[in-house]
Amino acid sequence: MPGEPPNNESNRSSERARRAAGGTAVAVALLATLLAACTHAPAGSPARITPTPNASAAVAAQYLLIAREGNRRLEIDFDGLEESDWGDLAEAKVALRDAAATERLFDRRLMAITFPPALGPVARELDAINQSRASLTMRAAGSTSVRELRRYESKLEAANEPVERAVRIIRSGLGLPPPETS
Repeated sequence: MPGEPPNNESNRSSERARRAAGGTAVAVALLATLLAACTHAPAGSPARITPTPNASAAVAAQYLLIAREGNRRLEIDFDGLEESDWGDLAEAKVALRDAAATERLFDRRLMAITFPPALGPVARELDAINQSRASLTMRAAGSTSVRELRRYESKLEAANEPVERAVRIIRSGLGLPPPETS
């Protein structure tokens, strides 16, 4: 009735809605970051590598194939996190483990590509950076509570920045446009 204090179920629903809105924003930002390219070069790398004549269409096609497959899988994983609002520990752990496996598979496929000489060091740097991010993702997946898991949100988001920088350089060096999202 109007004027009566809301019952506990109303309070829980209200709290869930508030958390979902905040969690959704974080998950969307994280997903956009994972799928986006960056605007700066990795430390010690040139800001932009001019496409080389040796950067064949085949290398660009190989890169796009693994990038699209990885991004599709990561989108599924992080959509799952968004839906659970990082509040369902079991679901979040499954999604994070799959994301880490996807990151590692991308790295293995990346290192199988023979990049032009100017891009080889950037690809190796991307591999190392992405391996570090995958390890962080697995540590997050090992969380024993939702509170512990939530501590990883900003760390995971920050870990994307160097990956994005390397991706931007590789795509530029292969004469590819930046990813559609930013």
